[in-house]
Amino acid sequence: MFEYSFEKLEIWRISKDFVSDIYRITTCFPKEELFGLTSQLRRAAVSVSANLAEGSSRTSTKDQARFTVLSYSSALEVLNHIIIAKDLGYLSTEEYVSMRKKLEKITNMLNALSKSQRSRVNKNN
Repeated sequence: MFEYSFEKLEIWRISKDFVSDIYRITTCFPKEELFGLTSQLRRAAVSVSANLAEGSSRTSTKDQARFTVLSYSSALEVLNHIIIAKDLGYLSTEEYVSMRKKLEKITNMLNALSKSQRSRVNKNN
């Protein structure tokens, strides 16, 4: 089976696996949050890996870099949502710290990818 370029990215694999963690922890959120915080958190988490996949199909490095920035923005949206979930008592301190550490790794890797992409764009200009 053919492997697409985004599937070879470690950051894509990590962010994809992170989605499973988000789905797992949000199953315990109150039912009244299903169309609120639960949905927003899940969609933002999916968006991190989805933007990496979509960006990989772009032919210019500049366009790819734009999608990496969108992925980073989605990761920060996830962080915002887990902070709120913790404040509302939907996440334990342990769950919050675990999710935050995983997000820190993801954002650090996204920053490194973005820096590399910007460097390539600047070389081509």
